[in-house]
Amino acid sequence: IATETFGNVLVAHTPDELTADSLSALLDALQAHMESGQQNIVLQMDSCDTYDSEGLTAIVDLKDELRMSGGNLKVSGLNEHSAKIFEVTRLDKSFELFDSVIDAVSSFK
Repeated sequence: IATETFGNVLVAHTPDELTADSLSALLDALQAHMESGQQNIVLQMDSCDTYDSEGLTAIVDLKDELRMSGGNLKVSGLNEHSAKIFEVTRLDKSFELFDSVIDAVSSFK
């Protein structure tokens, strides 16, 4: 999982699939950063096209965990297919969604 840090914000590029099979790599990478004090994360999801309920539940749980520690999780770069999935599952109401990673990172300031 590729990550970049911009000030106090970690940007994580999600895999092509956010499913039970690919979830552990993403969560392990994020957990390592969270244990070192990282509380603000942007998921850059521009290449993610496949989801399952476990993947979607995991990002909701991750957001809840970050918020309890004073941070937040935001999403950027959803393609049309992914945006529709977020709309149908009502995750578009639970997450702050941004077209660009720059806008998402800037929103933390």
